Amino acid sequence: MTLLSSLMRRCRAASLLAAAGLLAVVAAPMLGSAAADTLKIHYAVTLIGLPIGTALVSGVVEPNSYRIEANAKLIGLASMMSSSKGAATATGSVVGSHIAPATYATTSANSVMTRTLRMAMNAGTVSGVEITPPFDSRIPRVPVTEADKRNIVDPLSAFVMAVPPGNDLVGASACDRTLPVFDGATRFDLALAYVGTRHVKTKGYNGDVSVCSARYHAISGHRMDGPATKFMEDNKSMEVWLAPISGTHVVFPYRISLMTMIGTTVIEADEFAVDPTSHASIGH
Repeated sequence: MTLLSSLMRRCRAASLLAAAGLLAVVAAPMLGSAAADTLKIHYAVTLIGLPIGTALVSGVVEPNSYRIEANAKLIGLASMMSSSKGAATATGSVVGSHIAPATYATTSANSVMTRTLRMAMNAGTVSGVEITPPFDSRIPRVPVTEADKRNIVDPLSAFVMAVPPGNDLVGASACDRTLPVFDGATRFDLALAYVGTRHVKTKGYNGDVSVCSARYHAISGHRMDGPATKFMEDNKSMEVWLAPISGTHVVFPYRISLMTMIGTTVIEADEFAVDPTSHASIGH
């Protein structure tokens, strides 16, 4: 997932996130021209209560497809210590209660390097990955198998969570799921479980959200014996709040919080705008 490199790692561990280390906008054509919801969600990112970044997620969610784009950057004192920024895009289909990603791309940059990752998928099975420049092959990592690349979601598509038909968009049916995330290099599961319901109010949204606990489980691609991986697997201080996207039977992160090795990171929407649009044109 990625916000700026550091934030992206934290968000990726929190999953979804993605909102965070966000990738280059390489929008691919989407299917259909039915009723759609246009999203514009602006997130504020804090570390131990101090503002360190922002992320903007936008796109279109239809009953059967989605396109999501995201951009993130450091702000304030954090930007003085690092010029990291990133952009991302993801496209795919919504099939019943499942998300089937098709494309995912990210670009992250700092003062030293720019790295681009592109990944193609067929109904959630990886068909190709291109990373430029590649990661350092001298670092020992748990091997990624072909099985690890099947039935996955990319970090940004993980933001789009379909709720089974006939179930409420707020409640246990929104939370109770395991997200099998592959970011092109590492594979991990993020298990969500329902904790309760909160009422929130911000620009564009005033209503209930589902509060989910989250647990991280590394599968492959991570550094062998890495202290950060062990920390995240033992981490019980992770939470995701999910807000409903009306008309699509999809929920989307409103707030993500997690304890990191240097303090609590919170990614929370200060604008959550959903604009229902009939006969939306999504192709490019």
